[in-house]
Amino acid sequence: MFPPFPEEKAFEICLEMAGALEKGSLCLEQIGEESEERSGQGIMLGAALCRSSEGRLYALKTISGISKKLVSCRAARSCSSSPLYEEEVFVPPVVSAEKVSEALRKNDLEIHSLTENINALKKSRLRPDGKYENQGQEEKKLVEKRKALCNESLKEVYSLYAFHCADGGIKKLDEICRKKLPPTGTGDCCAPKLLDYAFARGFTVLSMAEVFYGKSNGKRVMARKYPPCDERCALILPEMLGLNILYRDEDIVVVNKQSGLLSVPGRGPEKQDCIVNRLKRLFPECINQPSVHRLDMETSGLLVLAFKPEAHRALNRQFENREVKKEYTALLSGVLPERFEKHGSMELFFRVDLDNRPHQMWDAENGKNAVTEWYETGREEYISPEGGKKNVSRIRFIPHTGRTHQLRLAAADSHGFGVPIIGDTLYGTCRPGERLMLHAEYLSFTHPSTGKLMEFHCPPEF
Repeated sequence: MFPPFPEEKAFEICLEMAGALEKGSLCLEQIGEESEERSGQGIMLGAALCRSSEGRLYALKTISGISKKLVSCRAARSCSSSPLYEEEVFVPPVVSAEKVSEALRKNDLEIHSLTENINALKKSRLRPDGKYENQGQEEKKLVEKRKALCNESLKEVYSLYAFHCADGGIKKLDEICRKKLPPTGTGDCCAPKLLDYAFARGFTVLSMAEVFYGKSNGKRVMARKYPPCDERCALILPEMLGLNILYRDEDIVVVNKQSGLLSVPGRGPEKQDCIVNRLKRLFPECINQPSVHRLDMETSGLLVLAFKPEAHRALNRQFENREVKKEYTALLSGVLPERFEKHGSMELFFRVDLDNRPHQMWDAENGKNAVTEWYETGREEYISPEGGKKNVSRIRFIPHTGRTHQLRLAAADSHGFGVPIIGDTLYGTCRPGERLMLHAEYLSFTHPSTGKLMEFHCPPEF
């Protein structure tokens, strides 16, 4: 996962923490039972530099896991005397080790008993040559029963987790994971702890980083900086932030926009929640109008925005000169008609339907031209949320112009394919539980400051 905030200042705080642990002015106190597989493996140190609504600078400090906590060990000068901040806070776990243990206690004895029986049956299958006979029915039943109990215990644990978000709301972990069981330890990494604490207090996060503390191994190096993990943090952080940040530097940010969210604010208070306003909430120093292009509310995928006026102007020029390359993936609500080749290009002419905004209508005389290249990349069976099945075409669209609803019209209009994209509320049909199956999968442009070619690939969820 790409680090959502600048890391430099928080990295300095992490190194201060590591130095204080080495000197003994900061200690790790054992507060819970550590698993055998985690013993001696080291931990992650995490820090976030934040600004309160009163303007005070806070250093939030934490560690990964729930079995240890940070404590000051000496009255002598410690890492809290840094010029980077005015206050330090040792951030606790989102859910304490005691509450986790209590949630696990219900099935703990039975799971241990099943494990002993399973191990005994496995031992009885050991042959003289060191190999095992096949698992018997009794052992298989015990393994399945243990798995069910373990999953039940994990559900109990994860039902305790809820995270404060950047918008002031709170999201439960089972809501974030859509009732699916996340990996063990989800919610106990440094980043979600730091952000939960910061957002609960209305802090602005200025910098956040994590470093490894422990004996260097094949995966981690002592005092080296690492981004939030893909396995666990990538599930939680986009929900907490309100944005899935794929890249960020001083000039630009690239996000994966979710379907159902506006790119820019609309008219009226009910249309203020959008990518632009979420970005400005996380990064208050961002320019007032950071957008340089947009996606329809129902379309998901890659969107680039600018933090600075110079970057905004440079990106705007690239879009105006059609130097930005974009590719989309779509699922049509049926198969591509036989008259179309697997690859081709079409030029259509549309204008806004004045009596039915925001719909666009065909107008060969007064409409703006919309040029679209396409590839049919495959045919597949689509199962709707209601259980219906049908054969559909997967299309890669390459727009060479940037007209309103260009790709939706290329699919749905009789002058185009005549087959709407699945979930299209304007030009097709959207059944309960469906979304528009259109995703901006590829984006390339020249970086406004470095001149480097920037390329992003973001596969769709469908």
